[in-house]
Amino acid sequence: MNHKLNPHDWVAAHADYLYSFAITRINDEEQARDLVQDTFLAALEKITNFEGKSAERTWLTAILKNKIIDVYRKKSSGLKNIEVKDAEQEQQDFFEDDGHWKPEHGPKEIGIEDKDHLVNKEFEQIMQMCMQKLPSLWMAVFTMKHIEEQATDFICTELKVTASNFWVIIHRTKLNLRTCLQKNWI
Repeated sequence: MNHKLNPHDWVAAHADYLYSFAITRINDEEQARDLVQDTFLAALEKITNFEGKSAERTWLTAILKNKIIDVYRKKSSGLKNIEVKDAEQEQQDFFEDDGHWKPEHGPKEIGIEDKDHLVNKEFEQIMQMCMQKLPSLWMAVFTMKHIEEQATDFICTELKVTASNFWVIIHRTKLNLRTCLQKNWI
């Protein structure tokens, strides 16, 4: 066993952090708990591979990130065309024929700059609810790009989408999230 790691303390020392990390990216409590358990199991299996070049938590988080990407891949491969069509239908009437916003769908202030922690928590809950309405692939692409801050090339490779498809997905996702936030937050 590697002396630099202490698996007996992993749950007490890292479970809450890893769970918080997973839940903000997956938004499914049961799946987040399962991913944390899977992370600990994978770490135990690969304990001899730990070289000590990073902190124990950093290493465990990297394993968890890979598990989350696997979930994104699985969800995106099972994407149903109806999910995409429904999401596209919702944004169909956003623009005039000349390409300008229709007044009722144009960008509005949503007040996320508020420093009140209760307001911010409420906003986060509404944002998570809006993200759950997205098609699985769209949610995966958005999360990897804007929460995980992954590179576009990496996302395209991992989720098997073209660069042009990636940008279309990001654009449509942002439109849908903005519309959902405007309906539910303002």
